[in-house]
Amino acid sequence: MTAATETPHLPDPSPIVLEKVEVRSWKVPIALSVFALGAVVLFIAFARSGHTTFRFTQSVDAIKLPDLTVPSAPVSIALAIVAVLMAAASWWYVAARGRVPGWFAAVFAVVFLVGFLDWAAEGDRPLPFTSLLLGAVTLSVPLVFGALGGVIGERAGVVNVAIEGQLLAGAFCSALVASSTGSMTAGLVAAAAAGVLVAFILAAFAIKYLVDQVIVGVVINVLVTGLTNFGYSKVLAADPEHLNRRMTLPDLPIPGLAQIPVIGPVLFDHSIIVYIAYVAVAAVWYGLFHTRWGLRVRAVGEHPQAADTVGINVNGTRFWNVSLAGAVAGLGGAFFTLGSVGIFTKEMTAGQGYIALAAVIFGRWDPIRATLAALLFGFASNLQNTLGIIGSPVPSEFLLMLPYLVTIFAVAGLVGKSRAPAADGVPYVKG
Repeated sequence: MTAATETPHLPDPSPIVLEKVEVRSWKVPIALSVFALGAVVLFIAFARSGHTTFRFTQSVDAIKLPDLTVPSAPVSIALAIVAVLMAAASWWYVAARGRVPGWFAAVFAVVFLVGFLDWAAEGDRPLPFTSLLLGAVTLSVPLVFGALGGVIGERAGVVNVAIEGQLLAGAFCSALVASSTGSMTAGLVAAAAAGVLVAFILAAFAIKYLVDQVIVGVVINVLVTGLTNFGYSKVLAADPEHLNRRMTLPDLPIPGLAQIPVIGPVLFDHSIIVYIAYVAVAAVWYGLFHTRWGLRVRAVGEHPQAADTVGINVNGTRFWNVSLAGAVAGLGGAFFTLGSVGIFTKEMTAGQGYIALAAVIFGRWDPIRATLAALLFGFASNLQNTLGIIGSPVPSEFLLMLPYLVTIFAVAGLVGKSRAPAADGVPYVKG
């Protein structure tokens, strides 16, 4: 007789529920509190008793807006109090909701900025607000091109530290070709080609030979700096009339839009290279998030093994997109010569490629956000010039540091919790 073995009845296992653990980042409240403390010290402890005048129109504007004059002390003190309240609210946001909304940080920045302008521009000389914004847009153009190049490269999985070298090579070649041929269009093409050439070097060492991408990027920047300095001394300076003569792109005001007060001169009265930057921002954003090309780029930057499995050539995609990033950054270099100064000078990019890289991080690897970050850094750069012209009491040494201080605080304090593409900086070896 065989004994029947009974299997004990086990209850159905309960579904496993994975609880989402949210990591709170306190960097934004800390940064806002530091700025709020600075507002209290400047706007209240060192309040200025005069008046501040904001000028919204230029002498050439067809439509004139009246100046706005406000009492400096009451306005700056009120804005300092608002800044303190908003800084306190940011701590509550993190404690209750885990993060500070982006719009909240943006409103705080506006409050602090208006208070600082009201305090710093007190006196008889009006603050040219339209000129301040116009200069900010102008100075941010190479940063926008550089940031777009950084976004494309890093979305494909390659850290593009060589933005500085691409900007500098673009500036040198645009001046050389435009001067020798007499065609500024040829200069723009040469700038893009120079950026591609520098990107080729980065791609070859980083993708083919698996060299550390940050190290090779820094080395390329030093190499391009030495080559352009040598080329300037031995080639351009030897015949400046034919190889480095002053040539700048003419302004092309857009009919109707350029006549709008404040907005018109700031956005719609520029040279062609600024309008190319507008188009480039929209094209890169649309391409990355709404086209097959963008899907492939993001795939090789996030999960190259999965992309390889579905037939995408990972290293080939990375190589050509790093080259595209170089072309975009090279166009930004042309702005230094053909769009602004008109001639090439040694090391004229002055480290702006690194600021563009900071804009990529601040913008969280998104073309629109990176562009806004570039505009912020451009605004900080032009603010030092404007405050120096109107005779602000802010020390000149601090004004020189201002763009870099804004960069440090923005990246270290306001970025909050962000994540780069998962495979960014990681070489892919097909297994």
